[in-house]
Amino acid sequence: MAATERVLSGFRPSGPLHIGHLVGALQNWVAMQADYQCYFAICDWHALTSEYAHTERLREYVFEMALDWLAAGLDPDRSTLFVQSQIKEHAELHLLLSMIVPLGWLERVPTYKEQQQQVIGRDLTNYGFLGYPVLQAADILSYKAHWVPVGEDQLSHLELCREIVRRFNSLYSPVFPEPQPKTTPVSRLPGTDGRKMSKSYNNAIYLSDTEAEVKRKILPMVTDPARVRRSDPGNPDVCPVFTLHKAFSSESTLATVDRECRRAGIGCLDCKGFLLDHMNPRLGPLRERRTSLATHPERVREILDGGATRARKMASATLEEVRNAVRI
Repeated sequence: MAATERVLSGFRPSGPLHIGHLVGALQNWVAMQADYQCYFAICDWHALTSEYAHTERLREYVFEMALDWLAAGLDPDRSTLFVQSQIKEHAELHLLLSMIVPLGWLERVPTYKEQQQQVIGRDLTNYGFLGYPVLQAADILSYKAHWVPVGEDQLSHLELCREIVRRFNSLYSPVFPEPQPKTTPVSRLPGTDGRKMSKSYNNAIYLSDTEAEVKRKILPMVTDPARVRRSDPGNPDVCPVFTLHKAFSSESTLATVDRECRRAGIGCLDCKGFLLDHMNPRLGPLRERRTSLATHPERVREILDGGATRARKMASATLEEVRNAVRI
């Protein structure tokens, strides 16, 4: 891979990160640092699109997210880590791009209608929520990113970004490359109740959880609903615990658990014990790094400030090209 190719991705700081974020995104980001120029944004403006009435803990969540990222292995010497709102160029590019985006493009984004129907107790008819994908495009295009690591639920947003690129380059001049998706090969992890892991469901295992807390959450976790007694054969294919095994356990453990579960050679508690034997060595070092970083908040802020300086330099150069292309 050419070291000149850039990657941009980020998270909204709306709460603590869990192991689904680690497996689905962070470990892939860490691997990308060797081959790409990586920009990772803590997207606090994006958090406001739906959490505009609940900003009391926003700064705390930004700091906690930085801890999680650094503990997971993101290296400020190899990647640019920054807070979105510190780069004002994103806001100006968002404004300029919004002038050329037809309203219909935004209204047909699948997640727009889906979340309005699914999210209860919050008014999501605000302009910021509708225009979320344009701000997302501004984030990506500020760095002329070639690649965007995304989940499948975000592919429609990236395709809209590509449409915006084509429209801008056609109207003015070819400033932007069309960013390409890098989807994760790992499926979404189930929570302790079998549903999608989410803080909203109170079923998540957080990166900040202690070893005791992880054990307390795993041991009562739901398994194959048809396996009522210890002597009943199980079906790992429908067991949420086995899905976690796929993310954390070795191939030999996977084979053993699969075989012994199907013939009732092990019970569900045995299966969970094998899982904890693999999860703890994986999460332990991350937890230790996180605890150490938390005792030096000035170092974390220094990293984010340094990242903002580097990001602003790149975003400013891009915005200058955009302003020249638009002739303002």
